[in-house]
Amino acid sequence: MAKEQLSPETTLKLRRTFQAPRERVFRAWTDAKELALWFGPSADYSAKVPELDLKVGGKYKLEMHHAGGNVHTVGGTYREIKPPEKIVFTWCWEQDPTAHESLVTIEFRDLGPSTEILLTHEQLPSVEEREKHGHGWNGCLDSLAKYL
Repeated sequence: MAKEQLSPETTLKLRRTFQAPRERVFRAWTDAKELALWFGPSADYSAKVPELDLKVGGKYKLEMHHAGGNVHTVGGTYREIKPPEKIVFTWCWEQDPTAHESLVTIEFRDLGPSTEILLTHEQLPSVEEREKHGHGWNGCLDSLAKYL
């Protein structure tokens, strides 16, 4: 049922403040070289960004390489780009043939010398998936804070 996909139970919302100006934080999310330096749920991961076409309709691909050898690849399409305020993109895991496409919105709020991010990941298939993604996103945001 389409309405269930939009339910609050399967929508993840995270809010975090970073000690860097908004343009700097926005660039960390939208520049492939910078994204590769911090994106990953923990220090056990390194990231590669083989594709990042920052335009509406453009595609991205992120590979998270675990120290143990596993590679998790996610990709999607940019739906909205409003520098340095907002990016919206689809999110789909490549390894899972039953993968469900979800939607990520990141809003960048200017607080002068710092920036607040509001990350919304919606249309996740289940509460369990929301919890897993919450853990991963919090790890990524921790890595971003260290990077900035």
